[in-house]
This record gives sequence, structure tokens and C-alpha cells, in this order.
Amino acid sequence: MFPHDRAGILFAMSASGARQDRLPTDRRAAGGSRIMKARFLVFFALLACLAAPRAARAQELRDVRLADQIAAAVTGYTHYTIFDDIDASVENGHVTLTGKVTMPYKRGDIEKRVTKIDGVRSVRNNIKVLPVSIFDDDLRANIARAIYRSPSFWTYAAMVNPPIHIVVDRGHVTLTGVVNSPVEKMLAQSLASGRGELGITNKLRTEM
Repeated sequence: MFPHDRAGILFAMSASGARQDRLPTDRRAAGGSRIMKARFLVFFALLACLAAPRAARAQELRDVRLADQIAAAVTGYTHYTIFDDIDASVENGHVTLTGKVTMPYKRGDIEKRVTKIDGVRSVRNNIKVLPVSIFDDDLRANIARAIYRSPSFWTYAAMVNPPIHIVVDRGHVTLTGVVNSPVEKMLAQSLASGRGELGITNKLRTEM
């Protein structure tokens, strides 16, 4: 074997040994990198889990504020009367309007007012228009006089938006809104009865 051949063999053996020495270190480095990545993923997952309830709560608060603004927009509508009744539900900024109004133009006007509110993403208009009926008109007027001319409800009658609403649909009467007590709720129904109606549903709430 020539000297230079021996040197070549020694060099090759030395290089091979160096690679073998480095291999475990490289593997440890790669393993450590994977562990760090896994830790970061777990950390960010935990952050996401913690942030989700806060985001949901913040959206709920925004929906509550929107509901208040919608109520103000509806009651502030000039043509909204005690013979109309509108409800609104809000979910993630998406609004659904329900209820009944006496004239078709009210349905469109109310939707437009709600759509303009900042934060409203969409509006689903499920408001129904009550049928035109002279009988229903007379029934509305008679019941309204009976309730709001009663001394027990004079305070309500003086309000800009009286809280007791009288919805009449083909002779069927529904009382909606809010009163101070269960006694007032029953009194309103008693005053509305016996006016020629086909039936009365009392949906008055006692939340004031």
C-alpha cells in the first residue's frame, strides 16, 4: 500500500467518524425543534380557547346594544302606534323582525330604519301586514278607549308611546306590551273584553 493511499484511508476514516459524532447532535437539534413547535402550537391553541369566550361575550354585548337601538328606532317611528306590535331578535349582528302592522308601508319603513343602524349586518323582515277590515278598525278603537280612558291607565295614556298594544286580526285581539303588575294585566284584559271580539290573548308582561 502506498503512503498516499494510507493517508487517504485515514482521512476517510476520520471523516466518517466525524459524521458519526455529529449525527446524534443533529438528531437532538431536530427533535428539540419539533418539541418547540409543538409547544408553540399548544400555546396558541390555549390562547385561542381563552379568547373565544371573550369574543363571544363581546358579541353578545354588541347584540344587546343593537337590540336597544332597534327598539328605539321602532318606537321612534312616527307611524308606529298602539295597534302595531314589533319584536326584534339579534344574533351576531343579524336581525330578524317579527310582529304585525296595520299598513304595508310601515313594514318597509321599519326595515329601512333598522338597516341604517350601525352594526346591523343583515335584516330578515318577517313582519306581517294585518288585513284591511272596518270591523277590526272599530274593535281597535273601542278597546283602546276602554283601556286608556280607565283611571287606572291614565298615566300610560299620557306617555309618548303608551305601553299597552292592541293587535286585532280578523276579530281576534292580542294584548301586548308591558304593565306594572299582574293586577293591571288582568284589568286590561277585563276592559278589552265584551267589545264584540272573537277572542282575546293576553301577552302583556309585568316588567316595568
